[in-house]
Amino acid sequence: MPPIAASSTLSATARRTAAPAWLVMLLVCAGQFLVVLDVSVVNVALPAMRSGLHLSELGLQWIVNAYVITFAGFMLLGGRAADLFGRKRIFVLGLALFTVASLAGGLAQQPWQLIAARTVQGVGAAVLSPATLTILTTSFPAGPARTRAIATWTAVGAGGGAVGGLVGGVLTEFLTWRWVLLINVPVGALVLAGAARWLAESRQGAARRLDVPGALLVTGGLGLVAYGIVQTETHGWLSAAALLPLAAGLAVVAAFVAVEARTRAPLMPLGLFRLRSVSSANAAMVLAGAAMFSMWYFLSLYMQNVLSYTPLQAGLSFLPHSLCIVLGSKAAPRLMHRVGAKPLAVCGAVISLAGMAWQSTMTADGTYPTTLLGPGVLMALGAGLTATPVAAIATSGADPADQGLVSGLINTSRQMGGALGLSVLSTVAAARVAGDHGPATLAAGYGTAFLVGAMVLVTSIALMLLALPRGRTGGQS
Repeated sequence: MPPIAASSTLSATARRTAAPAWLVMLLVCAGQFLVVLDVSVVNVALPAMRSGLHLSELGLQWIVNAYVITFAGFMLLGGRAADLFGRKRIFVLGLALFTVASLAGGLAQQPWQLIAARTVQGVGAAVLSPATLTILTTSFPAGPARTRAIATWTAVGAGGGAVGGLVGGVLTEFLTWRWVLLINVPVGALVLAGAARWLAESRQGAARRLDVPGALLVTGGLGLVAYGIVQTETHGWLSAAALLPLAAGLAVVAAFVAVEARTRAPLMPLGLFRLRSVSSANAAMVLAGAAMFSMWYFLSLYMQNVLSYTPLQAGLSFLPHSLCIVLGSKAAPRLMHRVGAKPLAVCGAVISLAGMAWQSTMTADGTYPTTLLGPGVLMALGAGLTATPVAAIATSGADPADQGLVSGLINTSRQMGGALGLSVLSTVAAARVAGDHGPATLAAGYGTAFLVGAMVLVTSIALMLLALPRGRTGGQS
């Protein structure tokens, strides 16, 4: 099936630049791989980044959060922009922004420069990622060919997240931490050249407004709330330094809700949340993401700051965790048909809860099999088993025309929950450490973060049990 064109001129251009199916697949999957890789690749490099740029313990989290918050906040806008302005154009724009920001981050000399670069990287990723999938769905005919293409795209995304720790460890160990970002530059430039030459343009025929104010408000509100949470560790919950950004963030989020209720083409149609399946699944995903997302962050710090692992050793140590999350994600669809979406989601979260409770007992003299491998496998396997059924429940009650939007919402909820969770748990860990960076105190601080994360996950499980609709496919009862 040829790409959808807005005019005869566009159709002619598409025919002139048509590429073999395998090349289209290679280009868009390479773009998606870079986006997903950069969520996890920096984790192993965090201690080296901290020493290289003299980052504070709490400031270190913003290397991760700056990317995740902007990625989550602009993801839905990126999908709309691809439909409106052309999938190829937005793909190229997003990848160019991502590549330039990677170069700036790799060359950063001050903490603020690195955080700013990661922020722009997140915007580029949010613009790029939705375009990769829509290019595939408009380049392959409906049926087995499109199904295989989407399955490959999904596997590449999972693989990017899975190998991020190893790639980050190798680059940090044998080059410097800067190469976890600089490696994107030659790869991005190569994919950019291929995309400009070979990808055909397509866009949705009906013009729609682009809800830029909505994207700016939700991203700004989330960032202010996260910043306010971080400030509580240093200044206390009742200080102006914490209360002002928290209040401002909540006000901005309220403004976002007001804008979405009145705009003609909202980024997040609030009416969808009247569906029990959508509202309960997104709430459960926010809490689950808040608990599970920080696993990689704290384990990387524990391995290097407490157990004195090298970056390469830390990256290799993450391989079983990565394989288990992929295994859980792959097994979830088959298990879901047997036991139902809701029971599988709860079961997966309980498995992760057991791992987090176990991980909270970490000490300065921990060993790999009992302190890292055992609890890590449980946390990762449970996370893989939970995400798919919760997403299936979210989409089960929505109109077919809203399936793509609801899928985007559940991904956004997971990322936003992860960003807020990292802020809270980092603050908890820093409060427990209280300036003492000895191995025993650091281990206790990281353990406390996992314990609080486990409590958050208990809340998510309770919400799943009480609010998620029943039914073998997640449909409403």
